Amino acid sequence: MERRPLGRTGLDVSVVCLGTMTFGEQNSEAEGHAQLDRAADAGINFLDAAELYPIPPKPETQGRTEEIVGSWLARGANRDRMIVATKAVGRTVMDWFRKDGATGELSRAQLREAVEGSLRRLRTECIDLYQLHWPDREVSQFGSNPTVFRPVTGPEIAIHETLEALGELVREGKIRHVGLSNESAWGTMTFLRESEARGLPRVASLQNAYSLLNRTYETGLAEISLRENVSLLGYSPLAQGYLTGKYADGAQPAGARKTLFDRLQRYETTGAEGAIAAYLDLAGEIGWSPTHLALQFAATRSFMTSVIIGATSLEQLDHDLAAFERPWSAEIESKVDAIHRLRTNPCP
Repeated sequence: MERRPLGRTGLDVSVVCLGTMTFGEQNSEAEGHAQLDRAADAGINFLDAAELYPIPPKPETQGRTEEIVGSWLARGANRDRMIVATKAVGRTVMDWFRKDGATGELSRAQLREAVEGSLRRLRTECIDLYQLHWPDREVSQFGSNPTVFRPVTGPEIAIHETLEALGELVREGKIRHVGLSNESAWGTMTFLRESEARGLPRVASLQNAYSLLNRTYETGLAEISLRENVSLLGYSPLAQGYLTGKYADGAQPAGARKTLFDRLQRYETTGAEGAIAAYLDLAGEIGWSPTHLALQFAATRSFMTSVIIGATSLEQLDHDLAAFERPWSAEIESKVDAIHRLRTNPCP
């Protein structure tokens, strides 16, 4: 499998990253291990977790995903062949992540507690890529790339203070590299500026949503990725299943995330249905599955380092992996862009 540089870290990661947020809710430990085995056999060397997972976030399940990943890493030589990424929650009213019941923030004390908890659950001595799941400050819209901007204010930890805390953890050998998630162009450049000015860890990557339905990354962040070597790790390339066609015409498949949890409102916005239908039609026109169209679109962007995929079955995982062997063409690119210009970013 193709590998691409992860920022300026010197690490090369597979173009596919295995997302694990279903482990511990929709997937059992055995099923999670089977997916990890299959991914490793396919050449994936990069996996992503979070202290928040599994989804949906609940106090009674929090941390299970990392525990399942950790029990797999502890088997044989698995740890040596994987680049392991996980994430700390940003500012949140959720109060079950910290032992004292505090609500989440990206302070020195909370980051240390979060890292030590993840290390314990992952059964590893060091996390390769430690990401801030979302900003500490208030933002206009989750994902930080709104199509309609509204200024917001609230309490926040200064970015340089968060970087200083991460720097301590790097020096102690608990994390190797740092990354962001759901961050804006301003936030990313501020992290880079502060790291250079103060000799603090440099942001290696940015994990943001990117799909046929949400190309807002291209507006400002794509140039930052290319010029500043901040790797995009694109999540939700299938728009949480909507771009597979499984929810077409109001379908509610058994066991699907929409059916189980009804938390997919990000992909149920005004204009989304028409855009989804257009991409499904395009997939049929070129003789591809909708899944393959969506995934290979994401993988062929010049600013994309690794596409994060998730599955609840080995069959789904195998079908996803086959997408990355598809030959992209200028003709397909032109057809995708034609739809995009008419139905731009309905799901930011």
